[in-house]
Amino acid sequence: MAESQELSTLRGHIFACTKSSERECLERMVFGTNKIYAEKINKVKAGDKLFLINVDSDKLYGPFAAATDGGFNLVPDAWKGKYPYQVKVENHDEEIKAIENAKKVLSKMAISWKESLDERKTKSLLSYLGAPLAFDWGPLAAERIRLKTNDKRDIEEEKPRLEATTHWDYPKQSYGKTPKGSNKYAGVTPAFIIYNLVQRYTEPGDLVLDPMAGSGTTLDVCKEEGRKCIVYDVVPTRPEIIQNDARKIPLPDKSVDLIFIDSPYGDNIRYNEHPANIGHISAESEELYDELEKVMSECHRVLKPGKVLGWLIGDQWVKKKFTPVGFKVHERLSKHFDTVDLICVVRRSQSSNTGIWYNRAIRFNFYLRGFKYLFIMRKPQDEASTQKKRKVAWKYYERVKKRQSE
Repeated sequence: MAESQELSTLRGHIFACTKSSERECLERMVFGTNKIYAEKINKVKAGDKLFLINVDSDKLYGPFAAATDGGFNLVPDAWKGKYPYQVKVENHDEEIKAIENAKKVLSKMAISWKESLDERKTKSLLSYLGAPLAFDWGPLAAERIRLKTNDKRDIEEEKPRLEATTHWDYPKQSYGKTPKGSNKYAGVTPAFIIYNLVQRYTEPGDLVLDPMAGSGTTLDVCKEEGRKCIVYDVVPTRPEIIQNDARKIPLPDKSVDLIFIDSPYGDNIRYNEHPANIGHISAESEELYDELEKVMSECHRVLKPGKVLGWLIGDQWVKKKFTPVGFKVHERLSKHFDTVDLICVVRRSQSSNTGIWYNRAIRFNFYLRGFKYLFIMRKPQDEASTQKKRKVAWKYYERVKKRQSE
């Protein structure tokens, strides 16, 4: 009975190394990874089966066992800090075996080393390591067929991947089984944006703040990702959102790890009739930017040094007049923060995304709003550091002239 219960909770994880990092993995008995696969580390529990694949030599070693739960900086000096998401390893005196041509074998088993393994895949890999020539491939055929015919619902349940470019384009507002925010809320934030910011700039247990929470998208993402979250709005739309004006945030100085704001960018949307709603102020008036800068100042106060603020904003074109709201907001933000980067977020769900508006734009010679800005800003560690000049050692490449054929 005990053996049956153990098998029912059997889980596996494959960690990657290279020729240069393999020795340290095996001598220190610690496996690690970087920020991209941090979520996988959080799933590792003491006792789970572990495997190590050398992506250079294409060999997989195992089995090992997790001596600890996955964590952050368990061995701070390992790999000179390059791979801080770690798990300590043991082998229980088991013989460590190796699989040649590991990538091909894993592919045939429908196993990705980048993902955690369920019981079936873990048992298959253990079985193959024990006796590769006697391994029965039959049961895996049905699984490969199932993966090829995955329906759309399975794909939609997956979490989004982290963005690597400055152009973000999402076909829908939310992801996964649980809705994030409400797509019926005017100007609702795409949950993918908050997911990317949370994964890149925070760790589990960190505190995230959204002073203009709207329908609570930030709150829902943080709940799912194991982050603490405080959300405010001048008119709360649900019980978890605290009523408050973003120009005066009731939190201590330097207490927050990440802030996200999807602010009004003029009086184009009637969110509510509250007199303190900044969304009642026209984008053509400097008053809007003065009031938003009060929010920026408060964000700077409560944000920890070195931490990040994400601010989503759009421009305005109305009655033949364009207002560069994004530029004006970034100018104000730059008084308080350093710019990490500027992201272009494609707008897909706006009411003008129709054939009628397309024809109007062509006919009357104007442009529809096709994107929003996401300004990623960082509070300086040292306020004086922003004044220091830095030197960059550029690498120059000579152009190779092609020899003309005679």
